[in-house]
Formats: sequence, structure tokens, C-alpha cells
Amino acid sequence: MKQKSNPKCMKLRGQNVLIRTVTVFQPGRLERVTKSWIYLSDCAWIAETGRFADTLRTGEFREVEPGKECIVSRGAIVDIWP
Repeated sequence: MKQKSNPKCMKLRGQNVLIRTVTVFQPGRLERVTKSWIYLSDCAWIAETGRFADTLRTGEFREVEPGKECIVSRGAIVDIWP
């Protein structure tokens, strides 16, 4: 089933974002948003952020597992940091 893009979130399209889910952090470039999914490119799984305020200020993480692209369930998202 093809899902429509969500125009409210699409203003972030092409921007780098940090998504915090209920269990992990996933940074990446936001490519597409649908009703149920967020598609990222140039993404990663963050195993360790260190102090979160420092991470937001510097953009540096302690432990990173890079990836090419990933799909994040919107139901698991706590917040998104542009």
C-alpha cells in the first residue's frame, strides 16, 4: 500500500535530523515522511551519545554504527531534533 507524504513534516525534507525513539537515537538526512514511517539516508545507529546537551551542541557522538539508509517507525519516535 502506497502512503502519502505528510506535508507538516516535509519542511524538514533534505535536512539532517536526530530522531530519538523509545530505545535508540538515529541521525540522518530526512528523505520522506509517510503516515507510519520516516525514511532517512546517510543514517546511523547511535549506541552512546554521551551527555545529550553536548551532543546537540557539538553534533558529536561517542559510539556510532553508520548506515546508508533506514526506515523509522513513527510510532516509536519520542522526538526529532533538526
